Amino acid sequence: MSNQYKSRFTPAVTVIIIFGIISMLGDAVYETARSANSQYLNLLTISAAQVGIVFGIGEFLGYFLRLIAGVLSDKSGRHWLFMFLGYGMLLVVPLIGFTMNWNILVVLILMERIGKALRNPAKDTILSGVAENQVGVGFAFGLQEALDQIGAFIGPLIFTAVFYFSGKNGLDQYQLGYQLLFIPFVILMLFLIYAYRRIKRDNLIPAVKVKEYHSEHLKPIFWIYTAFTFFCTLGFVNFSTVGYHLKANNLMSDGNITLVYSIAMIVDAATALLVGKAYDRIKIKTGMRTGGILVLMAIPLITILLPILTLSNSTTFIVIGMIVFGIVMGTHETVMRSAIADITPFQKRGTSYGVFNTSYGLALLGGAALMGLLYDMNKIGIIIAFTCATELIAVIIYFKMNNMIKNSHQVK
Repeated sequence: MSNQYKSRFTPAVTVIIIFGIISMLGDAVYETARSANSQYLNLLTISAAQVGIVFGIGEFLGYFLRLIAGVLSDKSGRHWLFMFLGYGMLLVVPLIGFTMNWNILVVLILMERIGKALRNPAKDTILSGVAENQVGVGFAFGLQEALDQIGAFIGPLIFTAVFYFSGKNGLDQYQLGYQLLFIPFVILMLFLIYAYRRIKRDNLIPAVKVKEYHSEHLKPIFWIYTAFTFFCTLGFVNFSTVGYHLKANNLMSDGNITLVYSIAMIVDAATALLVGKAYDRIKIKTGMRTGGILVLMAIPLITILLPILTLSNSTTFIVIGMIVFGIVMGTHETVMRSAIADITPFQKRGTSYGVFNTSYGLALLGGAALMGLLYDMNKIGIIIAFTCATELIAVIIYFKMNNMIKNSHQVK
């Protein structure tokens, strides 16, 4: 590893910024739709149970299929094909505004999730390939996460503007909102085409030979790392639980609930940039490719604070808790994805991101389901104990992982 990453405005930096814009536009498309889907389906008199089942299946497919997509993109070496297919499937989102047929809507909603599964492992693989030894994977993923959150924050304002200027919030307005998402979709695809041509022209990532897939292996540290992230995430208090707590106990108005969530997303974006740079600096300081993983020690320690703060009855504690929530999310999305790039060979990276995302999704699903059940039983104390237990396991795994890093002193 070089002693110092290049700081000037190199072709690699340009492409990383473009990838951030692509992620921002992608979030502006699908997060905007996700902020309106439930209300739109409610206007179509679709039951909450039907909506819940479809969204649940969609989330499952969105994580499970990442493993398959990651393996296939590595075996074929055709990461860009998966990128274009995955992002191209965002076309289904504006098409939602052209139909009120429940069967068609189910297909469109599920296709959007499948598209995300197809593109994510390939996207992270390409981004890490451009960033390593150029500007640092921490910076690359930090910038991408920050722009992601900007897209997720700004995108829903499309519907807000439609409702405001029309003075109505009926079916016609919802359909217009969806149809307007054609604009960011087209811009996204243009940026994707430019990124593809720029990377090919400047030869910014190593050529992938299909035969190398079979000669590379995932090292034991990858599986230890995956276990660490699983337990860190299993004890993470999802906002669905927090939002329900705030609404059920009338601790905040609906407007303030969405406001504190927005604040958390801004904190997420700022944290991603800061932690990403810290990750790269620690790698340089330690002289180890995997040295940045040392940053991860903070995750289980601050995650323990979440249920204590966010599930309290103090609005002050809850606001502080949501700031902590944003810090944890920003660290998750930046460091955890950056570390994958540093502990896996390029030819297995799509597989690695697929495994990582599947494990992450299962942890989110299991933790959210269990905490929701415990909350219904009014067992907040047990939720806190559960979080403490899972994060303690994560700390133990962290020290094992840290010892492996020090003993192997992997320098590439």
